[in-house]
Amino acid sequence: MARTYKIIHRRWRVRRPLYWGMVPELLGTIAVLVLFGVQQPDMFRTVFWRVGAELGYNSSPVILLYAYANHRPLPTIPFVWSQTLTNFNVAISIVSLFVLLGKLIMVIMKVYFPILGLVLSMCLSALYAVSVYGQMGPDYLDPEHPSSIAWYIRESCSVADRFRLGKHCVMAKATFAVTIFMLALYLFNLGLAAWAMWPNPELDYPEDDDDDHVHSKEEVEMQPTTPRGPTGVPFTPRTQAFHTLDRKLPLRQQYA
Repeated sequence: MARTYKIIHRRWRVRRPLYWGMVPELLGTIAVLVLFGVQQPDMFRTVFWRVGAELGYNSSPVILLYAYANHRPLPTIPFVWSQTLTNFNVAISIVSLFVLLGKLIMVIMKVYFPILGLVLSMCLSALYAVSVYGQMGPDYLDPEHPSSIAWYIRESCSVADRFRLGKHCVMAKATFAVTIFMLALYLFNLGLAAWAMWPNPELDYPEDDDDDHVHSKEEVEMQPTTPRGPTGVPFTPRTQAFHTLDRKLPLRQQYA
């Protein structure tokens, strides 16, 4: 039977990782919802920026005040210290929750095909990659104090203890770790979807309603056939027994 590559109505190669993978995805989504939510709108972002400047790790937020005071154009705030990153993180955590709920419904209804998983995993992987980059992002606003990685990610939280920001530093590191976990999870889902979309003989045959392969013509020909008698009536061992019994009944032949 000819193979036909299906783009939309295509089966997953493996289903258990797809089903069980939603458990850590749910836990990670709840974690990012809480961690990103409590940091809105500015729990410690500006404070970390100022502390990093005092320690000589990055630029200083005083540059903004200097620009305001001298009526100069505002410099571009590094993404790691911007309100945009905070809003972005909250947004992707909400999107992750709705995607998970939608995926659960589609899995129950058996309409979550690999093409959907490929698109969703690709988009979410890109979003979380941006979040990871933003949280550890560079700060080259001050040429005298360039920073390739944010100090609260690179340094130990003991540095922040003298500013009474140790707990906030631990929270920032935990947020970064959970974000990396979510990125790895979506990359894993992306790999499963891409693997299912890859052409293979097992998935490129037409399927019936029971999600099984259609038997080939050779398999049908190998099925045993029932012999037929001279009149075309199917001939079975039971038929032969009735014929023998009929010949052994003399009264039936006499009054027939």
